[in-house]
Amino acid sequence: MITGINHLTLSVHDLNESIAFYTEILGCNIHAKWDKGAYLSAGSLWLCLTLDSKTRTSALPEYTHIAFNVLSENFQAISRKIRKSGASIWKKNSSEGDSLYLLDPNGHKLEIHTTTLKDRMAACKQSPYSGMIFFDEK
Repeated sequence: MITGINHLTLSVHDLNESIAFYTEILGCNIHAKWDKGAYLSAGSLWLCLTLDSKTRTSALPEYTHIAFNVLSENFQAISRKIRKSGASIWKKNSSEGDSLYLLDPNGHKLEIHTTTLKDRMAACKQSPYSGMIFFDEK
């Protein structure tokens, strides 16, 4: 049985630029850096950046993205910091709760988000998506 995400590895084309983005803009902590990679953390998430010549050069057209938790009281400040950094915004928020959808320097789609799965389920029970089915919670 899977118990959670162990770590997330992102391919990057410029290690120093990516480290600066994830630490200075998003507030991740850096734990180690070497010629071709770095280990960071975002809360309990272990994030690995790895230098890769095959890294994408733009965002993929699909919706797949990584959503990072941010406290409601910090949302406006980090949103301003992200916008001031020049990061591209790839989607307008249309769900409940505060979200900002941005691209990292490598075109990875990211989101900062203030609500939890419990919050989302409560909102969905009030206004379900088309065809939505709810299952017993375990």
